[in-house]
Amino acid sequence: MCARRRELLPVGYFHLVFSVPHALVPLIWQNKRYLFGLLFDASAATLLEVAADPARLGAEIGFLSILHTWGQTLQRHPHIHCVVPGGGLSPDHSRWVRSAPHFFLPVRVLSRVFRGKFVAGLQRAFLSKQLVFLGPCQPLAHEKAFAAFLRTLFREDWVVYAKPPFGGPEHVLQYLARYTHRVAISNHRLLSVDGDHVTFRWKDYAHHSKSRAMTLTLEEFLRRFLQHVLPKGFPRIRYFGWFANRRRRDLLPLCRSLLAVAPPDAAVTPVATAAWQCPVCGSPMRVVELLTATQIQQEQGHEVYILDSS
Repeated sequence: MCARRRELLPVGYFHLVFSVPHALVPLIWQNKRYLFGLLFDASAATLLEVAADPARLGAEIGFLSILHTWGQTLQRHPHIHCVVPGGGLSPDHSRWVRSAPHFFLPVRVLSRVFRGKFVAGLQRAFLSKQLVFLGPCQPLAHEKAFAAFLRTLFREDWVVYAKPPFGGPEHVLQYLARYTHRVAISNHRLLSVDGDHVTFRWKDYAHHSKSRAMTLTLEEFLRRFLQHVLPKGFPRIRYFGWFANRRRRDLLPLCRSLLAVAPPDAAVTPVATAAWQCPVCGSPMRVVELLTATQIQQEQGHEVYILDSS
C-alpha cells in the first residue's frame, strides 16, 4: 500500500464501473480467462479512446482497473471498477489537462464505445476459435447463431456508470485498502451458520439499498461462493495508460512535474498502526476496515479493527 500511496496525485479522482448484459454471463463463465481479459481490455480501451478525444478531455490518462464478479447475493455479476485521476497529459506531454471537478467523461458515450469494443472482441474470439460452448451455450457454436446473438447485444443498453467522485487521494487510498482484495462475501455479512444453512446480510439496491437477510442451504452458498474463484494466476487488478508498468517510471514523474508537486519520499511509511504487529510475521499492521457493532452483532457502540500486515 505504500507503493500505491506514492503513486497518488494531488487531484480529484473518479470512480467508473463497466458491466455487461446478463445474456453474456453464461458464456463468460464458460470462458473465464479469455472473456474476463476482454472485459479488462475493452473497458480500458474505451476510457483511453474517449478521454483522448479533443471533443471530450483531449488527454492521455492513467488508471487502475479492478475486476469484481459478484453481486450482493453472490450471483454472477461481472464488472470492472476503474479509479481514474481527474485529468491527464496533453498529446505532446507538455502540460497537465484538468477535468471538470465533478464530471469526467459522458457515460452514455462510454457505454456505446464499450459495447462496440466488447462485441468486436467476441467476434474475433469466435473467428479464432478461442471460445468453448457448453450446455445451454452450445447452439452458439454455429456461426449464424453466434452472429444473431451478437446482434441482440447491440439492441441492449450496456451499463457504464460513474459513482460519486472520491474526496481526494486519501479517500482513494482507503478504497484501495478495503476493496482491491475483497472476496465475494466478507465475514461481517454472515449472520448465522448451522449444520444446514447460511444466513447473510445483503443490500437491496433496487429498493434504496435496504438491508435484507438471505438464507441459503450450505450447498447453494458454497456453489455461489466458489463460482467466483478466478482462473489460476489471473490478475484481478491491472494498470493502464501512464499507470501501466512499462510507462509508469517515466510518465508518473512527468505528471508530478507538470502539477508542480514534489516527488514522494520513498522512506515515508504510514504510522497510523505502527504500534500493532502481526503475531505471525512481526510486520506492522494497519487498519483497512472498521466494522460497527450492528455489522458484527455485538453490543452497540463496540468497534472492531480489521488489520493487515501486507
